[in-house]
Amino acid sequence: MIALKLKSAFAGAALATFTLLPAQAASYTIDPSHSSIMFETGHFTFSKLSGRFNKFSGTLNYDPAAGAAAQSVKISVDTASLDTNWADRDKHLRGDDFFKVGTFGTATFESTGFEGDKDGGVLKGKFTLLGVTKDISFNIKRIGEGTDPWGGYRVGFEGTYNLTRKDFGMDYNLGPAAEVVAITLQIEAIKDK
Repeated sequence: MIALKLKSAFAGAALATFTLLPAQAASYTIDPSHSSIMFETGHFTFSKLSGRFNKFSGTLNYDPAAGAAAQSVKISVDTASLDTNWADRDKHLRGDDFFKVGTFGTATFESTGFEGDKDGGVLKGKFTLLGVTKDISFNIKRIGEGTDPWGGYRVGFEGTYNLTRKDFGMDYNLGPAAEVVAITLQIEAIKDK
């Protein structure tokens, strides 16, 4: 009888421990060859200027069944890899008037929360640019997911964020049309084995 009670107590403790553990989402690595980070802003009042960052990396934790709290993302961007398809402009943007890549060669985003479901929602996190860290949030949506032709499993997301340059100390005057930079992330990630 005592042995039975002890066995029941241990089983109850084990069950309680199991139910208190947070759900773990599957880990994914961003595939830079099928992902992009693009930006667009006004060029005075004449037109729009667009570009991209060619080098970045990151990871996701993603599993809708694990709940919104288990979803997360980390991204690191090499700001010296910016590319607007014009070498002289890129040199200026990498310099002290804008990205200061000699001092701040990396921009990062690390999520702190997610509200939504498997189709998308609002991603919150800490974004660091030019040594300034701000709490930001932006909308994301799932583009699709499934098995790829090589036997891996992939998921794709798209997100958009409007960055106000002066919030991060980038205050070189380009006129009102260039105060806000629209950033679009198209991310495809491969499930880790």
